[in-house]
Formats: sequence, C-alpha cells, structure tokens
Amino acid sequence: MRWDDFRRSDNVDDVRGEGGGGGFRFPGGGGGLGIGGLIVVGLVSWALGVDPRLILAGIDAVQGGGGGGYEQQDRPQGQRRELSQAEQRQGEFVRAVLAQTEDVWTEIFREQGKRYEAPRLTLFSGQTRSACGRAVSAMGPFYCPGDRRVYLDTEFFDELTQKFRAPGDFARAYVIAHEIGHHVQNLIGVMDSAQGARERARSEEESNAISVRIELQADCLAGVWAARADAKFNILEQGDVEGALKAASEIGDDKLQRRSGGEVVPDSFTHGSSAQRTQWFKTGLQSGDMRRCDTFKARL
Repeated sequence: MRWDDFRRSDNVDDVRGEGGGGGFRFPGGGGGLGIGGLIVVGLVSWALGVDPRLILAGIDAVQGGGGGGYEQQDRPQGQRRELSQAEQRQGEFVRAVLAQTEDVWTEIFREQGKRYEAPRLTLFSGQTRSACGRAVSAMGPFYCPGDRRVYLDTEFFDELTQKFRAPGDFARAYVIAHEIGHHVQNLIGVMDSAQGARERARSEEESNAISVRIELQADCLAGVWAARADAKFNILEQGDVEGALKAASEIGDDKLQRRSGGEVVPDSFTHGSSAQRTQWFKTGLQSGDMRRCDTFKARL
C-alpha cells in the first residue's frame, strides 16, 4: 500500500509515551499475561464482541490467580518514555491512513450535500481513558460514540500479522477504516437507530443479529473508502486487496470459534462469518458507493 508521500492527519493524539500506561498482570504470582497475550485476547474480543474482562477472568482462573481479574501495572505519573523507531513509523502510518479517510469521507458527504465531521484517534499503549470507560490493549481497536474517537494500540497490528496471518499495510488500514465506518454510522444516525432496535430486541439472538448488521455495514464502508481512496490517491499495490480480505476472513466469528476449540454457533455471532465479512468488504470495494452498504435491508 502506498502511503509515505501522503499528508498526515492532525486529528491524532499519541499518548503512547506518557506515564500511566503500562501493561497488565494477574495477581497471585502466576507469572502474568504478556502484551502479546493481551492483544490476542483483544483480537478475539474485538471480533466476537465479547467483554475482554470475561476472557481475562477465565484465563486468571486457569492460571490459578488468587485475586480474580487483573491488575494494572502503571508507570510513575509524569514519566515519559521515548518511542522506538518502529512505533514512530506506526504512528506515521496511522496519521496517513486517517488523513485519507478524512479526504474521502469529506468528498462523499459533500456529494450528498452534507458536512463530514472528522473524528479524532487516540494512539495508546497499555491503557488510557475514553468516554466509553477505560480503554485497554485487551479490547482491541474500537470506536467510542461518546467522544467520537477511535482508540488504537498499534501492538494490535503486530499480532494481526503474527497470530492471524493477515500481514501488510492495507490489512492494517482496513482495521482503521472499519472503525471510521462506525463513525460514519454515528454521523448518519445508524448507530442510534440500531441501538434502539437492540434495546427492543426480544432475545439475545435477535440483539446479536442487529450487531452483525452493524459490523458488516462498517466492513462495507471500509471497502467504499478503499475504492475511493485508490481512485483518488492510487494507494493499492499488488496483493493489497488479498491482504485485507484475509484480515476480514480471519476475524469472522465462525473462524474464531473454531480456533478457540468450540463449536460454531451462528446465533452467537456479533460481527458476522468470514464469508459475510469478506462479501461486504468486497461490496464496498467494488462499488465505491455507500448506498450499497444497507445491510439492514439485505438478506444475510
């Protein structure tokens, strides 16, 4: 993916080197769960829509932790560390991708006679605060409607490559674009109406089905961004689309349930199957038209 020569967004707050970050450990002398393990938890919880604290509590029980849950390991307040060259490079990448989403969605909204309000993105390491509560690495990337921010620990990108075999810059850009897709949903009122529908749902299965449609629409909107960004900036290189489709496929609910050793339970899906996620990303990518992303009227 081409991105080095594009502008950088000013809407990024990088707090990775600030004091008060740090990782997490389990109490009870069990040796702790490293950042890699936390990010794997984050991938699973992000894709399945599961509260990562439940997963962490289960690991704690297996490891024999005596205190239950996990404890934060804070650096002393005010102590700041210097970011590595790799971290700085990741920050530049995030700023470039975010800038492209700003340019593309500003153009799309203008075509519809609307004004696009760009979100902010917080890069953090370990933990930080959000209007949706504490953001920790174990949660994976997420969008918070309360403060209209995307929260991202770039360690997630490394695990996306190493554990889920979805390498490449465009696969990482897909993750960012998916979260920006949620921001677009927030701006056009989809999130409010979907949340109302979830609150009226008569069963957990019905609520889950609404969540799936929300997530698949965000996948489609990520595809729309990719199509428009390539037409505008010529960002795509050979193998990029395959990398993004690989990422979408690897974080399908069905694959994650199989990988965890359990049976596939479609009624428990919250993000969609691998086939659905790749299908809707491709729908957006091939059309470049957000009107094609109405997953709420489509037959899934």
